[in-house]
Amino acid sequence: MAKARRQVAESLKLVDVVVELLDARIPASSRNPMINEILGSKPRLIVLNKADLADEQATREWAAKLGTGGTRALAINSVQGQGMNQVPKAARELAAPVMAARAAKGIRPRAVRAMIVGIPNVGKSSFINRLTGGNRAKTGDKPGVTRGPQWVKVNPDFELLDTPGILWPKFEDPEVGVKLALTGAISDLVVNIEDLAAKLLELVTALKPEALQQRYKLDSLPGEGTETLALVGRRRGLLVHGGEVDLSKAAVLVLREYREGLLGRITLDHP
Repeated sequence: MAKARRQVAESLKLVDVVVELLDARIPASSRNPMINEILGSKPRLIVLNKADLADEQATREWAAKLGTGGTRALAINSVQGQGMNQVPKAARELAAPVMAARAAKGIRPRAVRAMIVGIPNVGKSSFINRLTGGNRAKTGDKPGVTRGPQWVKVNPDFELLDTPGILWPKFEDPEVGVKLALTGAISDLVVNIEDLAAKLLELVTALKPEALQQRYKLDSLPGEGTETLALVGRRRGLLVHGGEVDLSKAAVLVLREYREGLLGRITLDHP
């Protein structure tokens, strides 16, 4: 991560604008707190990706909150392509003063150059592939697929510099780490998935209990996440010898269904 941070800082002088990709389900938690220090005053376009998985009203509020002070904010779904056509246009508008200054100095015109930054598994590769209409960037369902900076030509007027995802060394708020793990930004291999799924069920019970009741055909919900996880496992027939619930399989199911949007559009961070 330290190396990735250095790469971003060194590449900053090569671009006109920065595209900061956030997860629309956790806009605050998916924003590296060091990013403002790294990027300084460079013009910025904030893109709320995976908006199809987030609550629509919450996403509108986040876009309004983040898109201030000369920064633009857009909500998109890079998998299906919704909102993607706004990205190059917004980046060119943000870069217009820089391009005008270059022209005033008699420098030959060139494509607008943007650098894309974001934490691991926020969807940068899928975002680039949708913009280019092809598989120009490596994609994967695990953090850290992008290993180094990659230039990608979107069209003759717009170029992107992809960078490795950067997490920060310490989470001051433990809830941030939990939410990053829930959305897949932190590998499931380094967390206790039963505890993680139980925490998710507690959060969703507080935010949108009807989503769990409808999905898992539950008449009522206990307040404790592990109890809800056991109910889900029993309802889905995830049992081991003796009729006990296999909590590990139930946790994998719950996390997968949340991440795929099968529990509905749920935002875990609210402005």
